[in-house]
Amino acid sequence: MNTPPYDPIPDPDRPRAAPEPGEGETARLRPPQSRVSSRAIGVWTLRILFGSVFTLVLLSAVAWGASSLGWAWIPGWAVDNAWLLPVLYGVYALLKVAIVPSWRYRVHRWEVAGDIIYTRVGWISRSWQLVPVNRLQTVDHTQGWLERVFGVATLEVQTASYAGSSTIEGLDAGQARRLSEDLAVRAGALRDDAT
Repeated sequence: MNTPPYDPIPDPDRPRAAPEPGEGETARLRPPQSRVSSRAIGVWTLRILFGSVFTLVLLSAVAWGASSLGWAWIPGWAVDNAWLLPVLYGVYALLKVAIVPSWRYRVHRWEVAGDIIYTRVGWISRSWQLVPVNRLQTVDHTQGWLERVFGVATLEVQTASYAGSSTIEGLDAGQARRLSEDLAVRAGALRDDAT
């Protein structure tokens, strides 16, 4: 069952000891402690806006073509109501631009606790992921042009298993750089200790 998007962020100053599961108990998933940068909202908003404008222009061209070019293969009711397609999509796009980025910000969380990278993503369906640091093969720190404008970056950690890879999108650029360097050093140290 999904937790609500408004679950509280734990107090970072209060140390949190993860209880060890006892006999017959299982560990409980909890919201990771850190949110992504609030500037990620701007990146997500513009990405959705750019995609929506492109789609709206395309749908408007189709509607204009259907109503103006007299294509005989299009039914009359579709020609008469061709303008509804871009209008309905425009309403949908406005709602998406207004709701999705802030909702996504409220849900996306991450944490590096001990030797585990813990992430939660998804704004309708939620996905929790725990990636052991000692299993890391690569740590990728990327920053597209729009992310550079807003000063955020994406951190992707990859393991030998595709399912074990995890992406943290919308981190502060400096924090992502420091975290990628720290994870690379920690993964190397843990692998050296295991041999």
